[in-house]
Amino acid sequence: MHDIRLIRENPAAFDAGLARRGGSPVAAAILDLDTRRRDVLTRSQAAQARRNEASKAIGAAMAKGDRAGAEAIKAEVAALKDQIPAQEEAERALTAELNAMLAALPQIPADDVPLGADEADNVEVLRWGSPRTFDFTPREHADIGPALGLDFETGALLAGARFTFLRGGMARLHRALGQFMLDLQTGTHGYTECITPLLVRDEAAFGTGQLPKFAEDLFRTTDGRWLIPTAEVSLTNSVREQILPDTALPVRMTALTPCFRSEAGSAGRDTRGFIRQHQFEKVELVSITRPEDSDAEHERMTACAEAVLQALNLPYRKVLLCSGDMGFTARKTYDLEVWLPGQGAYREISSCSNCGDFQARRMNARYRPDGTKTNAFVHTLNGSGLAVGRTLVAVLENYQQADGSVAVPDVLVPLMGGVARLTPPGG
Repeated sequence: MHDIRLIRENPAAFDAGLARRGGSPVAAAILDLDTRRRDVLTRSQAAQARRNEASKAIGAAMAKGDRAGAEAIKAEVAALKDQIPAQEEAERALTAELNAMLAALPQIPADDVPLGADEADNVEVLRWGSPRTFDFTPREHADIGPALGLDFETGALLAGARFTFLRGGMARLHRALGQFMLDLQTGTHGYTECITPLLVRDEAAFGTGQLPKFAEDLFRTTDGRWLIPTAEVSLTNSVREQILPDTALPVRMTALTPCFRSEAGSAGRDTRGFIRQHQFEKVELVSITRPEDSDAEHERMTACAEAVLQALNLPYRKVLLCSGDMGFTARKTYDLEVWLPGQGAYREISSCSNCGDFQARRMNARYRPDGTKTNAFVHTLNGSGLAVGRTLVAVLENYQQADGSVAVPDVLVPLMGGVARLTPPGG
């Protein structure tokens, strides 16, 4: 949500920011609506004040024996009483219209975000690790996995396309990855582990920007709740409608949860394999910070996600997203893309975003800076640390062997009960 005061102060700058995301000028329409709303509010407040003043004047007129004057004032009060509800309703309607207009607009990109239209304009920041040289032709995970317990057919039989059933060592490797990520983020990086609701109300999905614009990307239950597409929703909303003490910041939280996405608009993309699922698990990182600390926190969060890939010795690259490729709530985003030798390409495995005060305004999440009596909106950040299923894909492809087995990364062997290799039956 945007600060209407900033739009009033510099409408041209606001339109210029939206233009960087490919948006059309809207400041003039917003300010026209805001002016009409404030005019109605002013008239309503003036009518309220006059009614209160006139009510007192009736008693004074009666005390003086001025019955005619008192009756005239009573008539005025009656007329005001009829006007005020209509004015209040007009103000509520205009406020709702203004809020809906503001809520539909994306975040303004940070100044250092590169200008661009889509992923082709993203900027590579660094590469880590060297892709492995194979003495055989590496296969994609969808070809390696079924013999090891990655069962696409049973998943589809039970629930349809984009659902997968994991068995045996494959299921344990998936569990070990999630456990390793949680242990690293809590034990080394200081995030607090959380277990959150998987269902949320409208206001929670609105707070982090999923509603109203992206309702089609979510699954909804028959009682009107939403299945979370990421633990960002429940973690970030844990501070909604609160005023945090300055000493509580930064708040750093993490959770390993199932996530649910309808994948609307992804028809034909990644239909084969485990990369784009309706149900998947992810370790989410969320930070709540002071405004002046959020840029540094963004770099820190991204490094925490990178640490997982480095520990697993998975080659990756870090990409700064351009203005046209960022998510709705983000002012700046880094994507981490892991190397998949079977595809011969880097694929997204984490996205870390600084949302500024955009989500905080939607959630009314504030803090009280030390030494002040006024409250300010916090900044919120979120990132994947990492998507477990996509990390499993990366392990399968990068650690595959010529005989169809897959070596287990060293850091995962203790979590696998000492198992150092997944081997097909009879292998």
